Amino acid sequence: MSEEIASAAAGFLESALTEDSSSGSAADVLDWLESMRAQQHLVSTPIPFRELGEWSFEDGSGDLIHKSGKFFRISGIRVESAFADQPEWDQPIIGQPEIGILGILSREIGGVVHLLMQAKMEPGNPLGIQLAPTVQATHSNYTQVHNGARPPYLEYFLHRDRSRVLIDQLQWEQGSAFLRKRNRNIVVAADEEVPVGERFRWLTVGQVKRLLAYPNLVSMDARSVLACMPLVDPGTGLSHKIPRHVNEFAAGVLGSYASLDATRDDQDVQQWLADLKRRNPLKVRNIGLSQIKGWRQSERDVRHIDDRFFSVIAVKVESDSREVARWAQPIIASVATGLIALLITRIDGALHALVKARAEPGSADSVTVGPTIQRALDFHSGAKDVDHSPFFDLLANASERDVRYSCVQSEEGGRFFRVENLYRIVEIEEADHLSIPPGYIWLTFRQMQDLVRRGLLSVEARTLLSCISLT
Repeated sequence: MSEEIASAAAGFLESALTEDSSSGSAADVLDWLESMRAQQHLVSTPIPFRELGEWSFEDGSGDLIHKSGKFFRISGIRVESAFADQPEWDQPIIGQPEIGILGILSREIGGVVHLLMQAKMEPGNPLGIQLAPTVQATHSNYTQVHNGARPPYLEYFLHRDRSRVLIDQLQWEQGSAFLRKRNRNIVVAADEEVPVGERFRWLTVGQVKRLLAYPNLVSMDARSVLACMPLVDPGTGLSHKIPRHVNEFAAGVLGSYASLDATRDDQDVQQWLADLKRRNPLKVRNIGLSQIKGWRQSERDVRHIDDRFFSVIAVKVESDSREVARWAQPIIASVATGLIALLITRIDGALHALVKARAEPGSADSVTVGPTIQRALDFHSGAKDVDHSPFFDLLANASERDVRYSCVQSEEGGRFFRVENLYRIVEIEEADHLSIPPGYIWLTFRQMQDLVRRGLLSVEARTLLSCISLT
């Protein structure tokens, strides 16, 4: 790490260990969010496709497109992969090749790094309002294709004379639902006074992490950026400086972030990924939404014939807190609450997490790295209501004493309609008895953070990293 990133990591760590701030306690933040929910109006109502207005099914392909040709499209793909449990399948997918901005503005207040977080409403949020990054905008949004207002604070991320860049990483969104969709996950620091709008509030990293103990309160976009913030510089040997007041699990996490010891060294991990990609090519072909097999289209949805995976629906939205007051759009809806879970254990004294390489049709690489279990919106669960993972029962039915985190969190509300997943982290004492199939590997948290930096860790795995509180 450079000196700048090492300094940023120290600031993020101190902020992560600070649960209260000048903005108040976590309880005060909850009251503020509730008041924002009461003041803002947003209603999303499912409608038939014929009422989409500026959206329509394209002649020939049958894809759902906007008349401007901008924003995104819902298209159909055919996937072939020797690596997936299902070697070939068709599915709808969101096509949005532009790169958006997920940006958090930071500033030191009282010597502690604070993040400017936004109370933001999205059409697909289960609670309506969520804690979101300072700026959360697609390229179409911030270039005002919709003829709406520009997002507040955008200038801090577009004009470098207004701020210092601490983190700037390209990260993939859900590879099971987006076709090669990436966002800039960026954190900038302002050295000047920043005017704070009514819908914005300065919070410490620790406060945001504490709020992740509440269902559906912190947006997927905020979780993604949070996971990109390094808490430890491995080069400093921070493991011997871990604050004494943190609990045993938090100390183990920080030690794992700092540890240079792992069951597989970094070169082995890179070779593991390279071998999987070489042996498991992924073929993705656009065939048009009207041509996909195994799906049926009605006047209100596009749904799998076995009612599996997800569906495509349409909603009309009315809001007094968005750049545009009313609009209609297609959106992805889930069939059931999913399970996304990470198994961890101590190996030679260091916490390791069991991750799995996955075939994601929407990612540029044939293999991405995800959590131990990812049973949500995808085609890797085998037969209906069955999960082939040998670790499913261990994670789904873990005893309370082994659960380090368990909470329902929703996915991004601009493209997903009330899609919820149970996120879990389960620690077991001994892992020697486990048989680890091909495609799985034990990694330290430092190695997972390195995959984040390289854009190789899935958004689901990044969420699990962000959910770990140190207070």
